[in-house]
Amino acid sequence: MKTKPRFRLLPMPLHSLILFVVWLLLNNTVAPGHIVLGGFLALTIPLLTSGMQNTQPGFRKPLATLRYVLMVIGDIIVANFEVAMLVLGSSKKLSPAFIAVPLNIEHELPITILASTVSLTPGTVSAEISADKKWLYVHVLNLTDKDELIASIKQRYEQPLMEIFEC
Repeated sequence: MKTKPRFRLLPMPLHSLILFVVWLLLNNTVAPGHIVLGGFLALTIPLLTSGMQNTQPGFRKPLATLRYVLMVIGDIIVANFEVAMLVLGSSKKLSPAFIAVPLNIEHELPITILASTVSLTPGTVSAEISADKKWLYVHVLNLTDKDELIASIKQRYEQPLMEIFEC
C-alpha cells in the first residue's frame, strides 16, 4: 500500500534534521563547507526517498502495547527455561518441525513485529513470510501439537497486535 507522492520541500523534516546533525558530528566540524554539504544532503536524501515510504498503522493503544511487551518478556523468560530443559535432556526426545501460521494481519509493521516476537521466544524462529503475506513460516525446536502452537501464536501474539494497531 503505497502513499501517493506529494512534493514538499521537507517531506521528512525530522529525518532531515537528524541527517544534518549526524553529518556534522561524523565530520567533527562546523566549517561552512560541511554545513552547506550537510544541508544539501539533509534536503535531497529525504526528497529522493520520500516516494519509497509505505504507510503503516500507528500504535493506537499504549496500555495494550505495554501489556504486550510485558507478556512477551514473560514468555521469553519461561521459554528460556523450557528450552534449557529440552537441550539438557535427550536429543532423541526433540521433534523439530516447520509449521505455517495463517495470518490475519495485513500491514507490514505488525507482521514484522509478530515475526520478531516469534523469533525472540526461545524454541521458535520465524523462517519466512509468504509473498502474499498470508502465512508466517516458523521453525519449532520441539513440536508436540501443531494446532495448539498455531492457536497459541495467534491468540497470544497476533490478536493483541491486531488490537494495538487496530487492523
